[in-house]
Amino acid sequence: MTPMPSPKNPLSEAWTGPHGGVPPFDRIAVRDIQPGLDAAMAETLANVEAIASSLAPPTFENTIEALESSSRTLDRALAIYSVWSSTLRTAEFQAVEVEMEPKLAAFSDRITQNTALFRRIEAVYTSPAKATLVPEQQRLAWLTWENFARAGAKLDDAGKARVAAINVELATLYTRFSQNLLADEEHYVLYLTTEADLAGLPAPLRHGLAAAADRLGHKGEWAVQNSRSSMEPFLTYSDRRDLRERVWRTYYGRGDNGDARDNKALITQMLALRAERARLLGYATHAHWRLETSMARTPEQAMRLMMDVWPAAVGRVREEVAAMQALADKEGGAVRIAPWDYRYYAEKVRTARYDLDMNDVKAYLQLDKLREAMFWVARQLYGLSFTRVDDAPVYHADVTVYAVASKDGSHVGLWYFDPYARDGKTSGAWMSAYRPQEKLAGTISAIVSNNLNFVKAAPGAAVLVSWDDAVTMFHEFGHALHALCSNVTYPSLSGTSVARDYVEFPSQLHENWLATPEVLGRFLVDEDGRPIPSELVEKIQRARAFNQGFAVTEYLSAAILDMKLHLAPAPPTDLAAFERDELARLDMPSEVVMRHRTPQFGHVFSGDGYSAGYYSYLWAEVLDHDAFEAFKEAGGPFDTAVAERLLRAVMSAGNTVDPADAYRAFRGRGPEVSAYLRARGFEASAPV
Repeated sequence: MTPMPSPKNPLSEAWTGPHGGVPPFDRIAVRDIQPGLDAAMAETLANVEAIASSLAPPTFENTIEALESSSRTLDRALAIYSVWSSTLRTAEFQAVEVEMEPKLAAFSDRITQNTALFRRIEAVYTSPAKATLVPEQQRLAWLTWENFARAGAKLDDAGKARVAAINVELATLYTRFSQNLLADEEHYVLYLTTEADLAGLPAPLRHGLAAAADRLGHKGEWAVQNSRSSMEPFLTYSDRRDLRERVWRTYYGRGDNGDARDNKALITQMLALRAERARLLGYATHAHWRLETSMARTPEQAMRLMMDVWPAAVGRVREEVAAMQALADKEGGAVRIAPWDYRYYAEKVRTARYDLDMNDVKAYLQLDKLREAMFWVARQLYGLSFTRVDDAPVYHADVTVYAVASKDGSHVGLWYFDPYARDGKTSGAWMSAYRPQEKLAGTISAIVSNNLNFVKAAPGAAVLVSWDDAVTMFHEFGHALHALCSNVTYPSLSGTSVARDYVEFPSQLHENWLATPEVLGRFLVDEDGRPIPSELVEKIQRARAFNQGFAVTEYLSAAILDMKLHLAPAPPTDLAAFERDELARLDMPSEVVMRHRTPQFGHVFSGDGYSAGYYSYLWAEVLDHDAFEAFKEAGGPFDTAVAERLLRAVMSAGNTVDPADAYRAFRGRGPEVSAYLRARGFEASAPV
């Protein structure tokens, strides 16, 4: 009998269908992922070997450009893999992830440590003929050479082997860390069972907690899940101090419970391996290795900026705590402000000082209307329009898809929106690029997604979000716009493929448009369609610098600890003691905790991405406030000339130019920190 041919793996297929081709999410099962990745890696290695072993003299076209096209099947497969690893992390998939992460790390090193390939790359990079290339090609030649050299391409065989072994071990540790964190977020749930447990909680929040409990099999109860989207509103409004403390301790104890999912020992191993790898590659520390190609250039420069801001932030916290303590004393009950009290009493102080209850504002922050607001801003600034489509497959029923068109009606890309929390989905908010814009293989449009973790409302009710969550929506949409506006030739230089401390600049810049009168007046409406009252808008504007001591200190303490961990001469053996002692040296206010405590610091320990780089948000925020002042100076947040300059110099340029040069092309000068300090309500200081 002739055997039946094996069905083609959907991970290996080119994306076909409407809108320039779409991911075949409707045809993918977890069982496809491992064989699909294995086949795609094998194909890529064959393509790379063909480039490396070519007898033709190395040129930009037959080496650098050829590398750009060598992994197209793998790029598609990895896009699908990343969707499952962030949004559909079932037990079945986690087993695949444990197997594939070390394989992927080893695969990457097989390419960057290919001696013959690096010789060809270096020949192109150092050739006099490079001067005849257009600037984008010169940039790509430099970036390719730099990436290989920094990954260990110039090491001897023993050094290469050790770096490769370290990368495989780190990949395994990163997977264990992130799976431990996800398990703690899913397994620790506080169920409220009586009306007394709900004291102080507004009705929409109660409905959301009830819906969560129903989904978790606790109908008739209310579930406070171990995620930021559940924790923050509960700590803000619950009158039950005992329950606030329980929720706070559970959330900030993730990865730190002394059980099988405790992350501290994993982190110590990661730090040791990162330090060893950095030394092998010729760098003093992991931080020096990571920051070499950033805007900051050195960890010392990044630390200087953070420590310049730190005293003002801590000083403001002292003032905020004093105001909260005075209010608590007036209420009686001998409450001494603790970390689980901060949000609760801050909201009371805000109400008293500005006659502003953010729960009143929340009534006008409907998820669907905020999405419309983001679309409107994109149209005003960049001429983009978003139209919902139903002919693109999705990986979950919660996901909706929008086709994006330019001002002249031509297709720009697709935007996938996945707003709700569910089991197996990573907490927090993020943007993903399924396919970068490019022109190398023809006109290829971008495919991106925004992912959030809101709790669904009761049937028929609007999903209401907090002001902070609305800001987050605009932030992540800024990342998506950065990818959608890209107009480059090479995929490696496309969209958000820029320095880590620059990639957050466009996203943080776009946060500013939420609070503009144009957006507030058009899109903040209640469920009956009534617009937010003008007096409430005025209160929001007056209170914009409120509680900034807390906001900056909780973030900045985490960023400073990240840097200190990666600058330490030796990895700490007692991680808890290191965190405690370093925070004490900083004179960290006891009423505030790091936004991400070390055992749960996914930005830093679920991969290399933000390691020694969490400072990037502060660096980018300096850029963003300085950049937004360009609009103010021109007369308004939607000034067409400034928006066109932003599109040309920043949003469409990708990594085709040095980010410092790109910023100067937009602003006409380097960034100044004074705008950031004014926006935060701190004192002005000197330029960055």
